[in-house]
Amino acid sequence: MARVALFVLPLLAAMCLADPTIHFHEEFADGDGWKQRWVESKHKSDYGQFKLSAGKFYGDPEKDKGLQTSQDARFYAQSARFNSFSNKGKTLVIQFTVKHEQNIDCGGGYVKVFPSTLDQSDMHGESEYNIMFGPDICGPPTKKVHVIFNYKGKNLQINKDIRCKDDVHTHLYTLIVRPDNTYEVKIDNSKVESGNLEDDWDFLPPKKIKDPEAKKPDDWDERPKIDDPEDKKPEDWDKPEHIPDPDAVKPEDWDEEMDGEWEPPVIQNPEYKGEWKPRQIDNPDYKGKWVHPEIDNPEYTPDPDLHAYDDFGVIGFDLWQVKSGTIFDDVLITDDEKHAEEYASKTWGVRKVTPSSSNGSVMAQVDLIHPPQHTEVLISRHWGPF
Repeated sequence: MARVALFVLPLLAAMCLADPTIHFHEEFADGDGWKQRWVESKHKSDYGQFKLSAGKFYGDPEKDKGLQTSQDARFYAQSARFNSFSNKGKTLVIQFTVKHEQNIDCGGGYVKVFPSTLDQSDMHGESEYNIMFGPDICGPPTKKVHVIFNYKGKNLQINKDIRCKDDVHTHLYTLIVRPDNTYEVKIDNSKVESGNLEDDWDFLPPKKIKDPEAKKPDDWDERPKIDDPEDKKPEDWDKPEHIPDPDAVKPEDWDEEMDGEWEPPVIQNPEYKGEWKPRQIDNPDYKGKWVHPEIDNPEYTPDPDLHAYDDFGVIGFDLWQVKSGTIFDDVLITDDEKHAEEYASKTWGVRKVTPSSSNGSVMAQVDLIHPPQHTEVLISRHWGPF
């Protein structure tokens, strides 16, 4: 037994210390080297161009360089490939940063993760993806974080409203999908939403449905109150609502031939009591609100692998922007939540502020250089199907 314990304990320790699997990692840190890794779609001839930039304000002029949209009112379609993998039975983390330094009014800031079968040269808005995740802004009504899963050929949006950041700072977006079919959405390394995949998306038919054979009985009385049959309207109740003004006098210069027959103006009748209604009493036959009984849905079949995709192989920016200037950086796909959190702390967490003020205090990114004033007029045009 001692030898077994000596063997098992180091093995367990090694498993606990296993390195995270990094499926994709992009910091755009090698100048124009990104152009060898990222492919622009040729599906359209006028896609907007990405450029490498840290923007007009930043924490670090080199490390904060990322892919920036550079042309207004354009679709963008750029993608990068990685070794194909399946997340079945494993945690999946998708993480990246977004900076809308142009004070965006209408445009996407999300990523799509595709199967490896995607033809990158023909990627477009209808290309089938596995997961779409990230912020989306278009005027005051739309400021949300998309979390869309493709399930059996249908794109399913989360049934919750997750508000995205709409300022000019760099923000970190993280999606965690776990093998127990739970999920978590984080912004700036803090949880903003979580739950169960089956509960928060319409992956499956409902477990229960209303019994089609059940019907409310004809004598089922749902009225808690009824008119008192003993209550009678008083005989002197009915009075007209308006009566001729008893104080009105026909003008002396009234000419009936010219003005017609004079009638006094009407006033509100002080004796008017309104419509009579019998008083209400408790209904002795009241049975409560009838609840339609439910039965097990014969079309419902549980799926323990809602989280799982057989094939991930490409990540892409497939979006529309009215006003360009968004910067994407620090893109990460891994199987380790802790690693993603620590990586974010060492990159975004360090560079989001800088101790560069004259008095030694820490200033936010936006204070380094004032961002341009917002002058964009919203164009109500959508940027393609989800």
